[in-house]
Amino acid sequence: MEHFNTASAEDLEQTLLSCLRSPRWAGRVAEHRPYPNLDSLLAAADEAAYDLTWADLIEALATESLPPLPPDTYSAAHTALSAAHAAYEARFGHVFVICLDGVAPAEVLDRILEAIRSRLTNDPEEERAVTADELRRLARGRLLTALKGAGNCAINH
Repeated sequence: MEHFNTASAEDLEQTLLSCLRSPRWAGRVAEHRPYPNLDSLLAAADEAAYDLTWADLIEALATESLPPLPPDTYSAAHTALSAAHAAYEARFGHVFVICLDGVAPAEVLDRILEAIRSRLTNDPEEERAVTADELRRLARGRLLTALKGAGNCAINH
């Protein structure tokens, strides 16, 4: 936590924006430094994500992309995923996001396709809530990864 708490404002902004491309979220997380421990940082990051407006989320979604498929994925799967994603974007007007933390590489394709197909049945308001939750989960996972990358030995997730 020391590295996070003492990082320059510019470095911290870059780190936070790499987790979620929302200046409002990054600003909220940064302004509450110093954090006494990882749990308080993650709680603040979650709270800041819950407080984002749909406009903030659309801004963050603009830089998101589908998660990469394992390198040995067959071409028909790429075609199926592209078609499902196009249907999703046509219905909801934004990229499909999903947090795949903890999903085995061999299960990624099935999980993505299953989620897109399932979420295509959501009404727009319901999908907004699901999308916001997936972005929050992505930001949290990326923040943990960024902290590990900074040499934070306190993180053992």
